[in-house]
Amino acid sequence: MQEKPAISAPSSEAALGAASAAAGYLLWGLSVIFYKQLMDVPPFEVLAHRSVWSVVLTLLLIFALSRRAALMAVLRDRRTLLTLVGTGLLIGSNWFVFIYSINEARIVETSLGYYVNPLVSVLLGVAFLGERLSRAQVFAVVLAALGVAIFAFDLGQLPWISLYLAGSFAAYGYLRKISKATPLEGLFVEVLVLLPLALAYLWWLSGHGGTSFGNGSWWTWTFLVLTGPMTAVPLFLFAFGAQRIRLATLGLMQYLAPTSQFLIAVLLYGEPFGTVQLMTFGLIWIGLGIFSFETWRCERALRQTAALANRG
Repeated sequence: MQEKPAISAPSSEAALGAASAAAGYLLWGLSVIFYKQLMDVPPFEVLAHRSVWSVVLTLLLIFALSRRAALMAVLRDRRTLLTLVGTGLLIGSNWFVFIYSINEARIVETSLGYYVNPLVSVLLGVAFLGERLSRAQVFAVVLAALGVAIFAFDLGQLPWISLYLAGSFAAYGYLRKISKATPLEGLFVEVLVLLPLALAYLWWLSGHGGTSFGNGSWWTWTFLVLTGPMTAVPLFLFAFGAQRIRLATLGLMQYLAPTSQFLIAVLLYGEPFGTVQLMTFGLIWIGLGIFSFETWRCERALRQTAALANRG
């Protein structure tokens, strides 16, 4: 199904789309508080439950929304299936590192990764899709790289959490961009790829001390079950909003998630934020500001050129 141009959407529809996308990004940001409630559960077990309950929820939604024909179309396309196997493993590893970073009280590094992610996505576009950058955009990428280098120098090692989250999610976004799979059906196949590994791990765990789901409190198993909705709901809100607003607006909104994570890490959980972190984030924020403004300027110029061509 082809998306309607966002410019033709009524203002109320665009407002609804903006609210939906913003809610999705904010939920992604606030999810650090959600997963903080599962700190007593090993990250691998949290990931296993996230996979299991996401399969259950997405399958129910496919039947409830009469999307079985769309799912069968995905399952019959070998190339799409192969791509989704790759994206499933990528997003699974991304989820694990995200959960691990929360358990280890390294949420600031998580937010850094998701700030850098859009710029990594841009570099993938240059490398594989033939996209070009203006001088201002190149300068923005250099500023962000300098910020990461300062952070790495202070740590004494590469900030692997930030880099992996940025790189894996950018690669995931690129592969989903070239895939024909729709969001719901694609997510179902991705978590289905993870399901055998998740069930095998939970089965092994049950014979070696038991699982947190079986031995934990009602609070723990409630949050483990809710990992399914916490995975699927933000994605649906994002997909709904993306169809109704301009890409430039959507691009600016994506900073809501890492900004929320950053504020939660520093203000709620008291993670350290000193001079080095200020320099790092300062350079990245300046770089993102330049990049976003330049992207908006280029898009505006293209729209004006197209308008003049249509008039002629």
